[in-house]
Amino acid sequence: MPAAAKSYERARTMRRALTPPEARLWTAIKNQRLGVRFRRQHPIGPYILDFYCPQAKAAVEVDGLMHSGAERAAHDARRTVWLAQQGVRVIRIEAVAVRDDLPSVIDFLQAELTGR
Repeated sequence: MPAAAKSYERARTMRRALTPPEARLWTAIKNQRLGVRFRRQHPIGPYILDFYCPQAKAAVEVDGLMHSGAERAAHDARRTVWLAQQGVRVIRIEAVAVRDDLPSVIDFLQAELTGR
């Protein structure tokens, strides 16, 4: 199976297994509730983005505890650089913020994506 096909299959599997913060955020942003369309678990190159807004060329990543280690932080930094080279801006949201203060997260995303 070609690499691209594997990425799409993996993304399809991941869509069925969102983390609780990802599922909560998806419920809040799907169906153009922020005025822009999102795709969840969207593959771009070798990476699968939590959420992707093609209109704004922006990735929204929900970072939980696993992103706090040095090795994972280095991986995330490489990934962000690669995505920037593709013209994709990465917006990182802490999972705890989605859990504890979703309205502020939505306001932040609205401002980041629409410039308001």
